[in-house]
Amino acid sequence: PPLPQGFYTIGPCGEELLAGVGLRLWGDDSVALHYRHLATQIARHARYEAKAGGGRATVAECVPGLLLDRARGYCVSMHDPVTGGAHCALGGGDHDFLVTSTLASQATPAVGRAIAPGLAQHLGVDPAFPPKAVSYVSVGDGSVNNAHFLSGLNTANYITHRGFRCPVLFGVSDNGLCISLRGYDWIDKFKLTVGMPVIECDASELACVFQSTSKAVDTVRRTGRPGLLLFRNLPRRFGHAATDRQQAYLSAKEIQLLEEASPLAGACGRVVAEGLASYSELHAMLENIIAETEHAFEVAAAEPKLSSLGREHVLQRAYPLHAPPTTAEANGIFQSPMTCDQEDTAALGRRGAMRKLMNQGIAESLEKHANLVYLGEDVEHGGYYLVTEGLANRFPGRVRDMPPDETSLLGVGLGLAQGGLLPVVEIPYAKYLDCGADMFHEIVTLQWLNQSPRRQAHGNGMVIRLQGFDKGVFGGNFHTHNSLPLPPGLHVVSFSNGQDWIKGWRHAVQKASEGHIVMVVDSTALLNRRHVHPEQLDGGMLLPKPEPGAMLGFDAVMHHPKVAPGQPDVAVVTYGNGVLAAREAQLELSQDHGLAMQVLEVPCVSSVPKALPEALAEAKAVLFADVCKSAQAPLLHFTAELKAKRVIGKHRDWALVAAANTYNPLGSTITFLSKEDIVSAALGIHGAEGESSS
Repeated sequence: PPLPQGFYTIGPCGEELLAGVGLRLWGDDSVALHYRHLATQIARHARYEAKAGGGRATVAECVPGLLLDRARGYCVSMHDPVTGGAHCALGGGDHDFLVTSTLASQATPAVGRAIAPGLAQHLGVDPAFPPKAVSYVSVGDGSVNNAHFLSGLNTANYITHRGFRCPVLFGVSDNGLCISLRGYDWIDKFKLTVGMPVIECDASELACVFQSTSKAVDTVRRTGRPGLLLFRNLPRRFGHAATDRQQAYLSAKEIQLLEEASPLAGACGRVVAEGLASYSELHAMLENIIAETEHAFEVAAAEPKLSSLGREHVLQRAYPLHAPPTTAEANGIFQSPMTCDQEDTAALGRRGAMRKLMNQGIAESLEKHANLVYLGEDVEHGGYYLVTEGLANRFPGRVRDMPPDETSLLGVGLGLAQGGLLPVVEIPYAKYLDCGADMFHEIVTLQWLNQSPRRQAHGNGMVIRLQGFDKGVFGGNFHTHNSLPLPPGLHVVSFSNGQDWIKGWRHAVQKASEGHIVMVVDSTALLNRRHVHPEQLDGGMLLPKPEPGAMLGFDAVMHHPKVAPGQPDVAVVTYGNGVLAAREAQLELSQDHGLAMQVLEVPCVSSVPKALPEALAEAKAVLFADVCKSAQAPLLHFTAELKAKRVIGKHRDWALVAAANTYNPLGSTITFLSKEDIVSAALGIHGAEGESSS
């Protein structure tokens, strides 16, 4: 009879003898496996599950449970221990790490996990892996051409060149085909360029796999240096996946020869030749495994899917389980500290520009969280905007420079998070996030995929600090980027002043320690700004550090001072640089047009703050002012949600104004959101020439 329904067809078809790799890895080594290397996982899990049971269970007795777990993955059962029914991926153990379908994206996080134990030891905190753990990561031969893999190799070599321990072992299985692309013996030339020891083995011989893996793992573990283990002579016995039409690129004879080339059959012959088992015994074992596998799929196919939990559950699983809010976390409507009243702020303490307060906030987080490390490019000397100035000296070994490769920067950050540390990754300019875009999205997607027990312990929690954002004349489009990605599972915040920044930073670091991913976006034009209204020299941007422990949550709305009494004609909803442009527009509209504007700041742009409808209650109309390009404006999703909730629309007019949907020329700010844009849009929504619609 046909097997029950399954949704994923990629699995081992010639790589079965890589089970020998699983026998040579420790149970607490970190492992991220190519999706064809299932045999490695099953062998490793069976061995260490039996060992963990104190010898009460044999390896064979552990196999049915492992088969059921794999069947649950292929059938996307909600009981799948790896993704909970969201996708099919290898893993499930405490030290297994997910590999997605993105080629070789597992490479740079593996480097991060390799260095995590040594860094944790330096910081005096508990590591997730033992000091001598090896980080093992495997790919197919086609993936060695992928930028992710090349970045991983380069980063591992760079780290050891700097004298640091980096015990990562890259496994590459060579079957001569990358879907339809033939290998053309490229791997023979490629292996000469990797810059680390390469150990090759005939993967059609089980003893060779075992011996070569033993040598490679032992060498990497002993020396603390990276290595590459190359598995040769592997057939791809069947197509890449169910949709793969092998006959389009292989001859019928080639397909037949590949199907007949079974390394497992050779291994069985070797077992019989060595007198370890008879063919009849092996046949009985095979029949038993076939029966167990079919039963596992029958059970898994009958189990409920993720959708059975309801749409709301599916929508919410992009985020880690929410920890109870801390007592200091503030959500609601609050008065902005940018009052321009120097007497009030002077009483609170020494005042400083946003950049200096940010420096104090980062220092505070380094003091509070012993496992926090700050990674970036040129951050040790203070960074391009001096935000980290002096911190490398105050916190030795915790503020670290990395080479200018955003893929490795983000990937290593992810690996450190998985290794039990709390990473902050600084991207020097917002445009540079594009250089590591795939790794960035991979980090966030893994939040959605990962349902293993480790998610509750560590998750992928980290802070990404994105600077070089929005208005500026330096560097043109490539250093004044004003577009923001908002993938599900990511919290994105952008503040208008240093005092709120520290409150929000505290909250971001706290949420990261709970497993969330938070991106803090910093506007270049605000870092050293001193005045809300420059012509008045009001000093409104010079603020004191907030009281200890005070935080701003993702649902906070900041109410800025009014300049005209009574009910506001228009409420402006904005963030970052938009706040200062709105404050300037507010003054002009009041003085020149008699229009009362309310300025509402929403620091979190990835979700609509729960308090925003209440904050808009008095406004006759609403203007959303977005500093991002009009076709990529985060506030667009605010308008959709608020309209659906009838906060805006039929009884309250609204409009959206944003930066020009183009690129930013060097030496000019003409394409950015401006005071004039907001004034014009406010007059347009309120009535031509500033005349009241009433």
